Amino acid sequence: MTHKQHPLESGFTAASTADEVLAGIDLSGKNAVVTGGHVGLGLQATRALAKAGASVTVGSRDTGRAASALAGIGGVEIDRLDLLDPASVDAFASRYLESGRPLHILLNNAGIMAPAELVLDARGYEIQFATNHLGHFQLTLGLLPALRAAAGARVVNTTSGATRMSDIRWDDPHFATGYDGHLAYAQSKTANVLFAIELDRRCSEDGIRGYAAHPGIIVGTNLGGSMPVDRVRAMQLAMGLVDESGRPIIDPESGKKTPQQGAATIVFGATSPLLTDIGGVYLKDNDISPLDDAVDPNAQGADLIRSQNVVPHSIDPQSARRLWEMSERLIKA
Repeated sequence: MTHKQHPLESGFTAASTADEVLAGIDLSGKNAVVTGGHVGLGLQATRALAKAGASVTVGSRDTGRAASALAGIGGVEIDRLDLLDPASVDAFASRYLESGRPLHILLNNAGIMAPAELVLDARGYEIQFATNHLGHFQLTLGLLPALRAAAGARVVNTTSGATRMSDIRWDDPHFATGYDGHLAYAQSKTANVLFAIELDRRCSEDGIRGYAAHPGIIVGTNLGGSMPVDRVRAMQLAMGLVDESGRPIIDPESGKKTPQQGAATIVFGATSPLLTDIGGVYLKDNDISPLDDAVDPNAQGADLIRSQNVVPHSIDPQSARRLWEMSERLIKA
């Protein structure tokens, strides 16, 4: 398979932070939207983009909580966005378009991870696929006029190395025949990558480039907020992410990063001049990830995070087109 997953030798490392990636980049006059930009990786990305001069709109279900988290950060506004509610997504996009502002950066960052039991949204869609992928797919389509108006825009989908665990379950994306929360999460993250690839193919001539950014394995975000606390702790111990006392183990070279380090690859995708003529790629450690042909879908625990490179099924162009068409049907249903 012909692919574009060739590292650039960017000069950054796995330990680089968002501020370091943005050093020397002036985002004055640029507009950004960050979903979930008040917590975890989104908060770090929002801070870094605003510090570099961007005007940032944060989409959040809880605007009061977002206002508290973002207090004191200049250049940031908050608007309500519930990715599980199609009407809320459309309303957010409409309000942004009505403002008349071009949109230079869209960070599709918000997400949930591995509920213990199957949860369906009001449409009957599995909640992780609906939130992590379909909500962002609908939002991006709604914001396309503003992205085109930027005459040079980037859309970055926050993905995960968990993509190696599952392709799209074409015949059962909503787990009607048996639920596995981790596989459902992996499917949604694979969808984030395929969406970025097809967006780039369809929209690059309009000046819109798509990227999927793997931030690393981050302890201390709220991503696992839908999981029981004891289950989260057990998973973190098994993966070597925390010690026996619960303190995070930080080792960027093995993918274990701080939120500031994790956000770096996201803002790298959003701003790096090295990517000016390149889109439709999976990013890792502030560079383009190499392709990993050796995939063990049954890897568990610490074995799962030994390689976080992109895998073939996540960048398959035929799958990317198929997912786009399926997603269009699902959001119109």
